[in-house]
Amino acid sequence: MELLTAAQAAARLGVRTESLYAYVSRGLIARDRGAHGSLFDPLEVERFARTRRRATAPSHGGARAAGADGSPLAVIDTDIALIEDGDLWIRGVPIDELIAPAGEPPRFDGVVRWLFERTDLPQRTARPLDVVHNDAAVRVLAALVPESPAFSRLLAAVAALAAGDPERYDLRPETVARVALRLVAGLVDALPTHDDLDTGASDGGPSAGTEERPPAAAPVAARLWPRLTALPPTPERVRALDAALVLLVDHDMAVSTLAARAAASARAHPYAVVAAGFGALDSALHGAVSAAAHAMLRDVQAGADPAAAVADAARRSGAGIPGFGQMLYPAGDPRARLLLRLMREAGDPAAETAMRVTEEVIDVVQTRTGLHPSVDLALATVALAWDMPADAGEIVFAVARAAGWCAHAQDEYGRAPLRLRPIGHYVGPDAADLQRPGGIAR
Repeated sequence: MELLTAAQAAARLGVRTESLYAYVSRGLIARDRGAHGSLFDPLEVERFARTRRRATAPSHGGARAAGADGSPLAVIDTDIALIEDGDLWIRGVPIDELIAPAGEPPRFDGVVRWLFERTDLPQRTARPLDVVHNDAAVRVLAALVPESPAFSRLLAAVAALAAGDPERYDLRPETVARVALRLVAGLVDALPTHDDLDTGASDGGPSAGTEERPPAAAPVAARLWPRLTALPPTPERVRALDAALVLLVDHDMAVSTLAARAAASARAHPYAVVAAGFGALDSALHGAVSAAAHAMLRDVQAGADPAAAVADAARRSGAGIPGFGQMLYPAGDPRARLLLRLMREAGDPAAETAMRVTEEVIDVVQTRTGLHPSVDLALATVALAWDMPADAGEIVFAVARAAGWCAHAQDEYGRAPLRLRPIGHYVGPDAADLQRPGGIAR
C-alpha cells in the first residue's frame, strides 16, 4: 500500500503540517518514519478525518464569517427534498415508497410528472414521458467523437434541445412543466445507443443497434438502458436503473442545485438552468465521484488487494474514498442501501459478481474507517455489473437531477429575481496599500 507524505496527509485534513505533527504527538494519528520523512496510512487518515472535530477560525473582528468553517453560506427554502433523521423524503413521501416494487412498471416517469403537478402522491401508472426526437440534437451528438465524456454529450444535447424549443423563454409554471418533461425525455432520446457508438454511426440514421431500441411508449429507464450498455434489458435490470433515477431526482441544496437555482433567480430559461447545474455536477467531488468509485471497483475485480485499491483511490482523490462518507448521512446513505439491495435481489449473475466485489470494498472501508457507502458507490456497482462505461453513473445522475433542477427553477421563478446574488466580503489588500511605492502598479 502506497503511503501518504506529511504534505498529502495535511492537505487531506485541511490543516498545516505543524498541526498534523501535533496530532501525532498527542497520539491521535499514527505515522511511519521513512528515509525522507513521515508517512501516513491513507485509511488511517480517512478514519481521523471522519472523527476530527472541524476547527473554526474567527474572521476579522472576531466574528466568524459565514462559510469560513465549512458551514452553509445560506439556508434556502425548498419544498422538494427533506433529509431528516438519516432518511430522504421527496415532497413528503419516503424515498423508498417511490421505487417500483418487483413486477410493477418503472416509476421515474411518474415521479417526474408528479414534481410539477404538486399532487399528494405520484400516479403509480403514469404514462411514460413522450419521446422527443430532435434531429438537430441527434446530429450534434453524432458529430462528437465516440470517446466524448458524458457531460460533453449532455451539454451538447441541452444546447440543441433549447435551440429548437420556442417555449423556452416562457417562465409561467404550466409552461415550465411542459418544457421540463420535454427536456428530461429529450436528453435521453438524443443520446446515441451503445451500438451506435460501437459502429461509428455519425448521421443519426439507422445503425446496427437501431433494432434494439425500445418502443416509443417505453419508460425513460428502458429508453436509457441501450444507451449505457449492449447487454439485454431484463425487467430486473431496468427496475434497478429506474430506481437509480428516482433516488437521484433531488437531494436538498447540493452545489449543482444551488447553481441551477442561482441561474433561475436571474431568470435563465430551464435549459440554461440545467446547463448551469451540469457545470457544477461535472466535478470531482460531485457528479464524477461514481466514475472514481468505478475505477476502484475495477481494480479489485482485476485482482488488486481491496485495502490497497481503496488506499490508492483515496490518494488519487485527495478528498476521501470515492463512494463513501456522504456528509448528510452519518449512519449511511439510504439511497445506497436501497440501490444495493435491489442489486442483491436482481437474481442476475452479473449483479451478484459485482456485489461480491463491492461488499469486499465495503468491508475494508467500514472496518478501517467506519465510513458507509454513498449512492456513488451503488451507481459504480450498477455500471460494473452490466458492462456500462465508467461515466454511466454520471449520465444517470444528470438525467435524474435535471428533473429536480427544473422543479427548483419553477419555484424560483415565483420569487424575487436575483435574490441568490450574494454580497462579497472583501479580504484582499487595502486600496491605499496598492498606491504606495512598491505596491501593485495600476
